[in-house]
Amino acid sequence: MQVLVTGANRGIGAALLEAFASRGDAVQGTARDGQRGLIALDVTDPASVRAAAAARGTAPLDLLVCNAGVYVDRGEDLDHGFPPAAWAETFAVNVTGVFLTAQAFLPALRAARGRIAIVSSAMGSDARAPGGSYIYRASKAAALNVGRNLAADLKGAGIAVGIYHPGWVRSDMGGAQATIDAATSAAGLLARFDALGPDTSGVFEDWQGKAIPF
Repeated sequence: MQVLVTGANRGIGAALLEAFASRGDAVQGTARDGQRGLIALDVTDPASVRAAAAARGTAPLDLLVCNAGVYVDRGEDLDHGFPPAAWAETFAVNVTGVFLTAQAFLPALRAARGRIAIVSSAMGSDARAPGGSYIYRASKAAALNVGRNLAADLKGAGIAVGIYHPGWVRSDMGGAQATIDAATSAAGLLARFDALGPDTSGVFEDWQGKAIPF
């Protein structure tokens, strides 16, 4: 299987890259700086996204994993926090970046009748609103909306789209107190990606396959 994982330089992305490679998939990863053998791809830069897609070409791509993401507003104060620059940065990566990446690789995905997996978060659920982390929550809700609409628009092309919560993962983003390690999350996510198809396109579920309310 031909796979591309964005944001593969650390955390869940790196664990996914390793998991795909371990089972024999032809997987490539991207990172903003393109170091350590990864493809240079800055999801906030349209020219960078287009260049990465053009360099790969239109050879069939079975699975695109949109994993690159940021969480910059943890612990912000409601009265004085959540600056506009943080909103702009987060949405550029977590929302616009997802769309631009999916758009750029559509020719390769169409050639394979492939799949798009968006690594999102249960914090994007409108049904779960405990407060705090306004920027991150809003961005993940928007990413969910992008994924659901991509699923509708790409149905005719045979491209399935899924949106996934990786769990609370011990990583730079999740922190040391998180409940699972990146390898455990990656193993669960691979099973979810394998199960994604026309009948489940638009799904929003966690790494264990549990449905998350929109």
